[in-house]
Amino acid sequence: MAYLKLAYDNFQSIKNQAERAMSQLSLEQLHYSPNSESNSIAVIAKHMSGNLKSRFRDFLTTDGEKPDRNRDGEFEGAFRSKEDLLNFWNEGWSVLFETLSKLTEDDLGRTVYIRSEPHNAMQAIQRQIVHQSSHSGQIVYLAKMIKNEEWETLSIPRGKSREFNETMNGRDK
Repeated sequence: MAYLKLAYDNFQSIKNQAERAMSQLSLEQLHYSPNSESNSIAVIAKHMSGNLKSRFRDFLTTDGEKPDRNRDGEFEGAFRSKEDLLNFWNEGWSVLFETLSKLTEDDLGRTVYIRSEPHNAMQAIQRQIVHQSSHSGQIVYLAKMIKNEEWETLSIPRGKSREFNETMNGRDK
């Protein structure tokens, strides 16, 4: 169960990072797109959720690209409220976490399909960790651009690494 716990924790970290970035923004800012070829944070979040729902619903028994998924639709439209966006966002994450909680180590070697391409379950989970992580990074990057000087860092503030390391090593007493 070590791998499944690690995967769960990694997904939780990815989700938390994106949510901490999104929490700093208004609905209008969540819909901001820097140019016509770029996605807004709202669109990225919509795509991430849609992808999770498709990949992890009936994970071990059906292809991860569900016939009822409207992938193109994930890149269109807007949310009427931040609450609507977060509700949609959480739907995908709930499907993922529910599925992960039911898997066993024996399931990790089972064959699953994504767009008819075979993967063992562990490979499919790893593929999704990479996918979700890259989009979470896009969300953080866009949020930092939007907030600029008002950005509240999600990690160690710039210029504070030494101070942080000293604190962690107990040297600042």
